[in-house]
Amino acid sequence: MTATATTFSSLDPRTGEVVGTYPVHDAAAVEAAVARAVEGARWWAELGFDGRARRLREWKKALVRGLDGLARTISDETGKPFDDARLELALAVEHLDWAARHAAKTLGRRRVRAGLLMANQAATLAYAPIGVVGVIGPWNYPAFTPMGSIAYALAAGNAVVFKPSELTPGVGMALADALAEIVEGRPVLQVVTGFGETGAALCRAPGVGMIAFTGSTATAKRVMAACAETLTPVLVECGGKDPLLVDADADLAAAADAAVWGGMSNSGQTCVGVERVYVHEAVADAFTAKVVAKAEALRPGAFGPMTLPAQVDVVRRHLADALARGGRAVVGGPASVRPPYVDPVVLVEVPEDSAAVTEETFGPLLVVNRVRDMDEAVERANAGGYGLGATVFAEKRGTEIAARLRCGMVSVNSVIAFAGIPALPFGGTGDSGFGRIHGEDGLRAFTRPQAVARQRWAPPIAVTTFRRSSRAVRALVAVTRLRHGR
Repeated sequence: MTATATTFSSLDPRTGEVVGTYPVHDAAAVEAAVARAVEGARWWAELGFDGRARRLREWKKALVRGLDGLARTISDETGKPFDDARLELALAVEHLDWAARHAAKTLGRRRVRAGLLMANQAATLAYAPIGVVGVIGPWNYPAFTPMGSIAYALAAGNAVVFKPSELTPGVGMALADALAEIVEGRPVLQVVTGFGETGAALCRAPGVGMIAFTGSTATAKRVMAACAETLTPVLVECGGKDPLLVDADADLAAAADAAVWGGMSNSGQTCVGVERVYVHEAVADAFTAKVVAKAEALRPGAFGPMTLPAQVDVVRRHLADALARGGRAVVGGPASVRPPYVDPVVLVEVPEDSAAVTEETFGPLLVVNRVRDMDEAVERANAGGYGLGATVFAEKRGTEIAARLRCGMVSVNSVIAFAGIPALPFGGTGDSGFGRIHGEDGLRAFTRPQAVARQRWAPPIAVTTFRRSSRAVRALVAVTRLRHGR
């Protein structure tokens, strides 16, 4: 990434070559984009669910037609393998389709029961769009992750102003360009590019009704502080230190494959990947041997470079700390860190208070520690501040173990499966953030509920009036005691 006062360039992390040059949008430019979005939101909302769904489906088709070209942009800006980029886009398209098809049913006005005491009322509930949603996206999955906010916010009737990572602005521009023609040039999805100052301006811009942020916990706190100035609601999805638990009766080959894929794919730069493994001591040696064999077989091309150069230093620090505290490297070691690449590293016997266990590494470094049983595994998995995703491999008790984990999502006998199921909400707890994208919860996240009670006839016991009598209140209390006091 290179920059001047008014422009900056995204770089291919594999070669350092310039991929594209983009403007640094200042606060005035961001406010102008939001002002346009306010107008776009009115038009978009007036289309109704059917009109929006039709256009979103056309956007989906356009993305599929241009899938390989967009995948090449993702690959160039992140360094990830081309097929990994294609997989990312396939998942993004699946979510876009789901949001478009389910918005009306999830958000449309529906009747709800008024209850016995309010039987004279007709009660309805609907979910109205917020207006303009600001989306601040990450660089590790620059299409799939922000589309979890963009697609659902659009399906709910909002306009979106998207600030992509400064490492992947071309991906954001390509997503918006694919929609622009379909919406007749209306400012329904706009992109502002730049650095942290551009994101901060979006948080503070008049007219923004909500911010959806994906990134580090530290940056999320700054986003929340900026939004607090205007009481702008936020949805934040931060990092994780996601565990994989392996019980004694697990399919060890499948568990090892999941551990290596979850820990090493995208060069470990996956917030819901696998960073630490807790394996039952009865199968620890056999499982670790399978992990070692699979990790040692990986070669460059199966994984790319570290997209963010500073992340190399994090991996190096975590590795050095783990080894200094008595951990052992069974795959790789300090020589694996060769910027911009980090070769796969597998560590064992790492103390639980080391940085490689307590902090998000976001690199291809996997810690495998043995435990007495799954009770200890759950205790260790829940010990940290993060609570995003988790994985459990167990033949008999997988669902039971999953229910005990303090996190937002769990895959049992597979890895990261929950992210590919559009109906499931996605998000975490603790240092991993709050709020949900995807699924019905994700659609509702970008709306404001509106409850309406319409009186159909005068109540038999009128109590919400200064004309009420003591007799009416006594009657109400008698009914309450009869219904709820026994």
